[in-house]
Amino acid sequence: MRIRREQPSDRPDVLRVVHEAFESGPDEPGEVALTRALFDDPGYIPEFSLVAVVSGDVAGCVIGTRGYIGDTPAVGIAPLAVVRAHQRRGVGSALMWALIGAAQARHEPALVLLGENAYYERFDFAPASRNGIEAPVASWGQHFQALVLTDDPVAGRFRYGAAFGL
Repeated sequence: MRIRREQPSDRPDVLRVVHEAFESGPDEPGEVALTRALFDDPGYIPEFSLVAVVSGDVAGCVIGTRGYIGDTPAVGIAPLAVVRAHQRRGVGSALMWALIGAAQARHEPALVLLGENAYYERFDFAPASRNGIEAPVASWGQHFQALVLTDDPVAGRFRYGAAFGL
């Protein structure tokens, strides 16, 4: 497996991966439309759009985009997607660790996401409210999580980029 930055030529494969990972019925998953929108969002950060390549094929992806905790820049993570054939094989973990490393290298103060607590706690994410970070949608509760990467205080309501429509 190789983790690298997503290239524009990878986008059809990224959309395929997101579709397969989130497919649950006959309709296109909402995460696919979100991913398309993120590629054109002013908050898109190319260094935080990563793909996992296995045997020459894109098997997973993760995207981090600019958001804000109050007035403090932060990174919103969505989606993290892995094709079914490669799930539970470390692809998602490798993508997350690479994204966390990239964020640390760029001195980002925090990463946030909406997801399963049991999965993301392995990367030291915790409910964002424990750090004084409010979810953009209150009903997300404990599933809205944050990883603070600075010793400086980071608190306030999180705002995603325009592509999220929140």
